[in-house]
Amino acid sequence: MKIHLLLLCGLSCALFAGCYTLKGISIDPRVNTFSISIFETTANNAPPTIGVDFTELLKDKMRSETRLKLRSDSIDVQFSGKIVDFRVVPVAPKPGELVELNQLVVVVQVSAENLTDNQEIKWPKEKSFSHFAEFSSQTDLLSVQDQLLQQTIYPQLLEDIFNYFFNDW
Repeated sequence: MKIHLLLLCGLSCALFAGCYTLKGISIDPRVNTFSISIFETTANNAPPTIGVDFTELLKDKMRSETRLKLRSDSIDVQFSGKIVDFRVVPVAPKPGELVELNQLVVVVQVSAENLTDNQEIKWPKEKSFSHFAEFSSQTDLLSVQDQLLQQTIYPQLLEDIFNYFFNDW
């Protein structure tokens, strides 16, 4: 009896593993490759490497969390994007109009294009994603910028993009 139950559990897992992962993503089995163009930076005051840095992080996330292969030819899905906003916004004013906290806000615009012949795959053409991180108004942005980007803003943007494009295939 135990052997039959183990076989049934193993078979069930094998059947569901073909389409879904533990993260809840689903990718059409006919899609196997992707490419990501380097993100342009149209935002004023953004670090000069932000587009390249973000592109590489998105590639790493897709390579590590999907079965898709990064390719430069025979591409099934092409991603591209822009860093469209990079700004500091004052928040949480103290009595007397002093600002205690600032927010670093980053907005990215991402496009995905289905390059397969499969018309059932209906990718959204374009979507904007934004996230922010707060820091003290007494702190110079340049001293905390990399930490805010790497530890707070990039991870959330990447997760939002990933979930949007891969959780509702």
